[in-house]
Amino acid sequence: MTEITVQTAALPPAVERFVVAWGEMGAVWGVNRSVSQIHALLYVSDRPLAAEEIAERLHLARSNVSTSLRELLAWSLIRRASVLGDRRDFYEAEADVFEMVRRIAAGRKTREIDPAILALRQCLAAAEDDPRVSGEVRRRFRTMLDFTEGVARSFDEVLQLPTPVLAKLIKMGGAVARFAGLTRGGRAKRTRGDT
Repeated sequence: MTEITVQTAALPPAVERFVVAWGEMGAVWGVNRSVSQIHALLYVSDRPLAAEEIAERLHLARSNVSTSLRELLAWSLIRRASVLGDRRDFYEAEADVFEMVRRIAAGRKTREIDPAILALRQCLAAAEDDPRVSGEVRRRFRTMLDFTEGVARSFDEVLQLPTPVLAKLIKMGGAVARFAGLTRGGRAKRTRGDT
């Protein structure tokens, strides 16, 4: 992929590169590129920015900026801020990366994992009452539901960890699994039932 840099006098090259990269990553994660770029700009800004300034710095339409700001507010990734002597709304991003990731993860769980659990529960309930659904299909529904509920529980537990604990766990990486005896020399142990 070729990186194309648009001349933006107001943005230092490192900031511009971050904004462009965050926009690209957001698009891969299913987030509108403008939303991701605005979030990136606010994250690296030393001060709150007005919508007009965001539009000017990123060369975006004011209407696009307004829509994107509403989406970021809904995710609780940014907040409105007041500036003394100015009646406009200003915006600033959550600067604590752990809190930011918690909010993104919680939002994705609400929008993706929770509905999947609900759908699986409904499928399993419908399958229980339908003699045309084989025991094997019911078993597969139950297995997927158990797995998804387990992921949701673990997700919730990890998100509730205090930041210092979470930071230590992240630094430990695979050492946690080795400490728990779940791996051998960087390779996962096979247990009965593994395929």
